[in-house]
Amino acid sequence: MTMVFAVEEINRNSSLLPGVELGYRIMDSCDHVHTSLKALLSLVSQSKVMNETIDRSTQSQTVPSCLADSPVPAVIGLASSSPTRAVAHILGPFNLPLVSYFATCTCLTDKYMYPSFLRTVPNDLFQVRGLVQLVTFFGWLWVGTIGTTDDYSQYGIQEFSNQFRQQGGCVAFHLTIPKSPTAAEIQEMADRLQSSTAVVVVVFATEGQLLDLISEGTLGFSFPGVRIPGLKEFLLNVRPSPKPGMAFVNMFWEELFSCKLEFRRNQSKENEADTPVCTGSEDLSYIDSSFTDVSQVRISYNVYKAVYAIAHALHALLNCDSAEHYGMCENHKSFTSRQLLHHLKTVNFTNQFEEKVFFDSNGEPVPLYDIINWQKDSKGEIRFIKVGRYDGSAPLKEQLEIEQSTIVWTRGQSQVPASRCSSPCSPGSRQARRPREPHCCFDCLPCADGEISNQTGSTECTKCAEYYWSDKDKVKCVAGVEEFLSFHDIMGIILVTLTLLGIVLTTIVTAVFQRFRSTPIVKANNSEISFLLLLSLKLCFLCSLVFIGQPSVWKCRLRHAAFGISFVLCLSCLLVKTIVVLLAFRANVPGSRALKQFGPSQQRTLILCTTAPQICLCAGYLLGAPPFPFKNSNYQASTGKIVVECKEPWPTGFYLVLGYIGLLAFVCLILAFLGRKLPDTFNEAKLIIFSMLIFWAVWISFIPAYVSSPGKFTVAVEVFAILASSFGLLLCIFVPKCYIILLQPQRNIKKGMTHMN
Repeated sequence: MTMVFAVEEINRNSSLLPGVELGYRIMDSCDHVHTSLKALLSLVSQSKVMNETIDRSTQSQTVPSCLADSPVPAVIGLASSSPTRAVAHILGPFNLPLVSYFATCTCLTDKYMYPSFLRTVPNDLFQVRGLVQLVTFFGWLWVGTIGTTDDYSQYGIQEFSNQFRQQGGCVAFHLTIPKSPTAAEIQEMADRLQSSTAVVVVVFATEGQLLDLISEGTLGFSFPGVRIPGLKEFLLNVRPSPKPGMAFVNMFWEELFSCKLEFRRNQSKENEADTPVCTGSEDLSYIDSSFTDVSQVRISYNVYKAVYAIAHALHALLNCDSAEHYGMCENHKSFTSRQLLHHLKTVNFTNQFEEKVFFDSNGEPVPLYDIINWQKDSKGEIRFIKVGRYDGSAPLKEQLEIEQSTIVWTRGQSQVPASRCSSPCSPGSRQARRPREPHCCFDCLPCADGEISNQTGSTECTKCAEYYWSDKDKVKCVAGVEEFLSFHDIMGIILVTLTLLGIVLTTIVTAVFQRFRSTPIVKANNSEISFLLLLSLKLCFLCSLVFIGQPSVWKCRLRHAAFGISFVLCLSCLLVKTIVVLLAFRANVPGSRALKQFGPSQQRTLILCTTAPQICLCAGYLLGAPPFPFKNSNYQASTGKIVVECKEPWPTGFYLVLGYIGLLAFVCLILAFLGRKLPDTFNEAKLIIFSMLIFWAVWISFIPAYVSSPGKFTVAVEVFAILASSFGLLLCIFVPKCYIILLQPQRNIKKGMTHMN
């Protein structure tokens, strides 16, 4: 009826196709391929009509009356994609234009297969893009799909699924509505919908196919609606008639008023005794129906534009604006369907609704959609409410506009429903995909130490930058706390206290030996070597302070060198004292000159010779591969601490220094062991043996403790080993002598030193 209205409106318009009158013929395609082809052949076989429109319920033709003997120049239709493909495939080789108002399948954009096909409705590609944007806008990444068996549904769902997956979504299930579904099939699909965890369903189907499944809380894409002036009055004036071509109107009239037209009473075999008779004068304005509700026509508007597009193409083809014809069309001009198709493809005009009507290179219009919400009114009837729009030609971020406050969801809720297989992971965790399930189904695992995720739904945890650690909630990176053996730590304070105690004791012993250096016990122990030994012990205690505090370049280079040289000097003195003890015993043998040959100068030379290799080793070690301060960020990530330590680029150097100390300690132990049976009053070998045993016990236990201790405890173990071995040497070698000097002076006489048992 809208097409008829448009034809009559154009015929009354003196500025469009002046002198030319359009005609039409309407036929039914029954939304079926075979019926559509039969109707098409019926149209083209009748050469007295020119232009027609095919709909699932109607097919029509509009022609200039002066060209009544010419072939059909254009066809408008069909509504469904599958019958349209069949008709377009036949009309294409003859360049006969086919303008559809509702066939949206993307497959029809193939100009090689359908060269004469145009449409006033956007193809499904834009609708699919809009659907994907709409679904992702509401955060729905777990949806089901429902379709039918036609091309529109199959192509649409396939394209939607592909684009939806690219945006991170997952299709939970897919259902196909049969052509004529039974009650059992409908119930089976309804059960599947109810049992699915996906609460959002994307549907490619017509309204009628969905009424048995979904009746509320629905969002849909619809074409922009307009109010066509005069259309309602035209529709209200429609009346039934026994004339040919009025069958649809007659059937509609009887259905609407629940009556039977007098001239149709004998055409039905049903019992019509109780059916009232239609007068044909019933008033349509008192009936509330979709036929008279033309406040926002949508599909009909596409038909309206199709008729006007053909009219404008004919207007240009017939030179209706030519001055030489005095503003009239060349109504006797003959033309081919190819010529009309050319002008139809290039048509470009602005209609009364301020919409620019034209076709792009693929015969497509501008992709504009209204987003419609199915809502129930106070009477419980479904109303289509516009809640947004989609403009496929706009920039990506401006294409979709939604007014969420106007949307009514299932059961009248205003809250947007959530549809997901798994809830998004909270900050501090990441998604872990479940095996053999879609990627939308996952478990949430906490981020590892040193990694964070500060957004909901993170798929990966982000590793913190170097020297930064994750907080306890794993949502932000915090600067790591530098950790080292500090002077302010309890452990540092204890070690410093022990160091100072050792220095004080060494100083006291030195003072005692200095005060009583002329006594026999001090002289008998080679006072010069004893003072040098005390000095080296003081250096051993002092070098432990270099290990405490924040490592620096000079501390890292000094600590092992000072430790290695101090202990070698100390052990060199012990080695000399041990040799002196052994030679002193031999000196008591008649004729022996061994002790005289190993005098002070020889002793100094031996100390120098045993210390020099360690000095050379430390010098080469420091020059070739010196230790340097290093922030170890791999330690205790869970505590967020960065251990500042001295990095050994050449660990072998340190072990060589330590090994040389061990070699001297071993030699001292062997020599002292050889002199263990010398007379007690003169013998120092037993004290040296005991001190070396302590030394070896400390440093043998130091190695595994040093390797296994974490962080600053590694340094603490090393300092403890230095202090323990230093205290062992100090207490074992000098405390017995101080005891005699201070508490038993009667034994500090020359006779007591030389008495032989």
